[in-house]
This record gives sequence, structure tokens and C-alpha cells, in this order.
Amino acid sequence: MDKPKGVAFLLSQLGAYGAQRFAERLRPLDIEPRHVGLLRMISANEGASQQELGERMGVVPSRMVSFVDDLEDRGLVERARNPKDRRAYALHLTEKGVKMLRQAMLISVEHNEELCAPLSQDERDVLAQLLDRLAGAHNLVPGVHPGYRHLR
Repeated sequence: MDKPKGVAFLLSQLGAYGAQRFAERLRPLDIEPRHVGLLRMISANEGASQQELGERMGVVPSRMVSFVDDLEDRGLVERARNPKDRRAYALHLTEKGVKMLRQAMLISVEHNEELCAPLSQDERDVLAQLLDRLAGAHNLVPGVHPGYRHLR
């Protein structure tokens, strides 16, 4: 049987494998990749409202509330009244959230190294540039997994 040579298939295959392996690596921390994504977004946008982050990530408001509730219940995030808009809550990482994000990012680096081990650094650089170009051509938001759009 011939190996499929379609780029879309190979990207899908590697994406599924990579997502599964990353989730396995995070399991000892008792978090999932979606948690890491939101922690990263909050860290990069300290004080943003859940509505603002939800819009950036493509998550419907009702799902975003429960998503943030989950992180708050875990002690990773806190909501504070936004002084500019008392109807909105500003999101901040707690000390525990900062530590968790640090650990998750170390795992992310190890994961990337494992996944890309067969490639030289030059090959990795070229691949990253090509994938970045493809993502941009399809209007994918940098740093935001499109799977967030399906969190309902």
C-alpha cells in the first residue's frame, strides 16, 4: 500500500499525534492542553476580561465562563472587578497559575524537542516558516489553537 503523500493528511496525522502526546505529558500536572492555552492567553493579556479573551480565542461567552470557572476552582486564575468597567472582570494568574504555566511550558519545550528530533535545526526553522505561512494564509490566529472554536 502506498503511503499517503498529501500535506493536509500528514499535518492532520502529526497534529493528532502531537496533541495526544502533549495531553499525556500534562497528565501528571492534572491539566489539559486547553488549560495551558488559556493560561498562556491570560499571562500574555493580564487584566483582560473573559469576554475579550473569548473573542480572541473564538470561544462563545457561556463556554468561556465555565472554562474560567474551572481554572478558578483549581486556584490558577482569579477574577477581579475591572476598574474601567465594573460589569466586567479582569483575569489574572494566581501564584499557583504562574507556577503551573511555567511547568507546562517546560513540558511544551520537551514535547517540541521530541516531536522534531528527526529534523536538524535548519530543517526545523524552514518547517516553522512554511507552517507559519500556511497558518497565516488561512487566517489562523497566531498562538490560538483553532480547537477552541469548538468548545461549547
